[in-house]
Amino acid sequence: MTPLENRLHYPLGDQLPAPGDTLEVSPGVFWLRMGLPFALDHINLWLLRDVRDGVVGWTAVDCGIDNPMTRQHWQAVLDQHLQGAPLWRVIVTHMHPDHLGLGHWLCERWQAQLWISFTDYQAAVLATLHRDSFGGDAAAAFFQRHGLHDEASLEQVRGRSTYYAGMVPKIPTQFHRLQDGQAVLINGQTWQCISGFGHAPEHIALFQADAGVLISGDMVLPRISTNVSVYDAEPEADNLRLFLESIDKFKPLPENTLTLPSHGKPFVGLHERIAQLHAHHQDRLDEVFQACAQRACSAHDVLPVLFKRPLDLHQTTFAMGEAVAHLHCLWHAGQLRRNADAQGVWRFTSVAKSRL
Repeated sequence: MTPLENRLHYPLGDQLPAPGDTLEVSPGVFWLRMGLPFALDHINLWLLRDVRDGVVGWTAVDCGIDNPMTRQHWQAVLDQHLQGAPLWRVIVTHMHPDHLGLGHWLCERWQAQLWISFTDYQAAVLATLHRDSFGGDAAAAFFQRHGLHDEASLEQVRGRSTYYAGMVPKIPTQFHRLQDGQAVLINGQTWQCISGFGHAPEHIALFQADAGVLISGDMVLPRISTNVSVYDAEPEADNLRLFLESIDKFKPLPENTLTLPSHGKPFVGLHERIAQLHAHHQDRLDEVFQACAQRACSAHDVLPVLFKRPLDLHQTTFAMGEAVAHLHCLWHAGQLRRNADAQGVWRFTSVAKSRL
C-alpha cells in the first residue's frame, strides 16, 4: 500500500468477493465485484436486504456494464443469493456505463424500479440516443481545440461514436427520482441521499446513520482519485471546483464511517481521505499554474505535468478531460487567462507569478 493508503483502515483486509458471489460487509449489506475491460478492471456493486410486508427481497446499488461476463456473474448471484426472492429496485449512483449498463436487464428480469437522479437519467437517455456521446466527431474536435493533434489518436476518438451505447444499450423507460437530502427506506432503515457534482451530472451517494455506512459511489475512492473531466457537451464547465465542493458534503459524517466505494476496498477514514483528495488536487493545480507561468499551455501540454506514466488511448481521453478541468478551475478563479492561438487551440497563461 502507498503511504496515503496506510492512513486508512481496511476492516476486511484483503478479502474480496469471488466473481458471481457476495461478501457481507455490514448486517444486510453485501458486496459484489464485477470485472471491467479497462485498466481500472473492476467495479463494486452492493446488494441490500430489503424486507417489505414480511417478504424478504433485495435492493441493488449499481449494475456493471452490459456484457456477457457481467450478465453471467449477475445470474450466479441471482440464482445462489437471491434464490427467487424479489429484487424490488435498482439504485444507480450515476449514469456512467459501469454503474448503469446492466440496469435495463435487471429491471426487466425482476420488474424492478430504477432509482436514479433526474439529471443522470436524462443524461443517460441522451447518451444512448446521441451517436457522438463520449466519443465521435464532437469529442475529437474538442480535444483538438485543446491541443491533441496526433491524427491516429483523433481518428480513434472519432471511431468511438457508440462508446456509451455499446455498454449501456438500453435505458428503462420509467424511473424513480433521487435527489439531495431525500430519505430512502430500505429494510426499515433510512438511507440519506447526498448529491455530488463534477464527476457526473448529479451523482447520488447513500448514507445509513445507524449502521454508519456510506455507499460513496465514485465520489470518494480509497486508492485513486476520481476522474473529474470537462467534455465537449459542456465545454467551459468548472467541474473540479464542483467536485471539491461536493466531497466536503461528507465532512459532517462520522470519521469512523464505513465507506463503500465503487472501486477499491471498503475503508474507514473518510475525513482523512477527503483531506488527501483536496491536497492531491491542490498539488496538481500548483503544478499546472507553474507550467502556465513558464509558457502558454494547452491541455495536451500539461498531460505530462499531471500524469507521470504512459497513457493508452482510453486513459488519454480521460486525462485530456482532467487536464481541461484543472486548467478551467484556475481560469474560472481568475488565476489563468485563456486565449486561442493562430491554430485555434486554447492556451492558458498565468495571470500572476505565484498562486493566489
